[in-house]
Amino acid sequence: MPAPKIMVVDDQPINVQLLKRKLEREAMQVIAAYSGQECLDLIAKEKPDLILLDVMMPEMDGIEVCQRLQASEDTRSIPVIFVTARSSKEGKLEGLGVGAVDYITKPIDLDETLARVQTQLRFAAINREIIDLQRRLTESRRAATIGAVTQGIAHNLNNLLGVVIGYLDLIKAYADKPELVRKNAQNVEDAVQRIVVIIRQLSSLVIKTRLNVTKISLQRILEGGVQRYAAEYKINQPVVIDNPLGDFIIETHVEVFEEVLSKVLINAWEAYPDGTPPDRRPISMTARLLDQKEDNKTVEIRIEDHGHGIDPEIRDHMFEPFISGKRTVGVGMGLTVARHSLRNIGGDVMMEDRPEGGTIAVLLHPVAQPKKKPAPEKPAAEKPAN
Repeated sequence: MPAPKIMVVDDQPINVQLLKRKLEREAMQVIAAYSGQECLDLIAKEKPDLILLDVMMPEMDGIEVCQRLQASEDTRSIPVIFVTARSSKEGKLEGLGVGAVDYITKPIDLDETLARVQTQLRFAAINREIIDLQRRLTESRRAATIGAVTQGIAHNLNNLLGVVIGYLDLIKAYADKPELVRKNAQNVEDAVQRIVVIIRQLSSLVIKTRLNVTKISLQRILEGGVQRYAAEYKINQPVVIDNPLGDFIIETHVEVFEEVLSKVLINAWEAYPDGTPPDRRPISMTARLLDQKEDNKTVEIRIEDHGHGIDPEIRDHMFEPFISGKRTVGVGMGLTVARHSLRNIGGDVMMEDRPEGGTIAVLLHPVAQPKKKPAPEKPAAEKPAN
């Protein structure tokens, strides 16, 4: 394991030397800097694990150095311990407020300083381990999802192809009976359409690029989603829309958002027991604006049904591919696709129990999409001194 790399920044050489000797005795590598600017110049090259930073320095003090470190993605995670003669509460709060992790007052106790450095290095090591575990967990989940999708695809497509072959055999057997041929041909077409839906859903799951968004009224989006749901699933029963926001403008990808609404609505429709008449399957959609900061407002859309509620057996897995409470061949990706698609435009989908019975799907969507930050301009090269 490489020796920890500590940068000591102080305009007084004697202070730098005292800390350097103490830390090097503990097998730590020390980089010395004698001004704030020298510290910033050395950071990119040396990549220290921790910085001991004097606050009171001429030209650029430690507070400004720390602020610049916090402003850069490359240096924000480097822990900074301030070293200063200022012992007031206000001085310490100022230092901690700009991003320092600890505060040491002069005159320096070298043993205490070493203990604080070692503590922060342990914290940094733990943080790196947590980040690595999160990365590996994400990779494991991704691998598990790929496995579930692959298994689900094979199972569903095999079943659907079996359905197609079975009905084709029936068509051949009843070739002289037009009515049965038409009926079985329709069944073949329905099975093929389910295959097409699976392929289309899989295509939507691999979209990773940020989609282009447009400004559109919330009412038009809600109505468009209901129309798509009615047309795609051939359902004429109206959905009750309660939208007090009216023509409130949001930024979204219209087709993606309408498709998400359509999938959640059909999930609500199918939440009722088989055989329930259309007029006994009420579905309502309510929109409201969440009370948040001006630059981070979110629209919440609640889609409610009075069906059988969330099956306890699939509650923790309902957003996984091919998890479904229905027994029909070829279903089970609607919520998976809906959540993935909405997250791709900054939103999310959650499911919760309706207190009076049934289910509530909660859709969150930002009012405005986050603006892409412009790349920072590179400072002009300094002219050499004459």
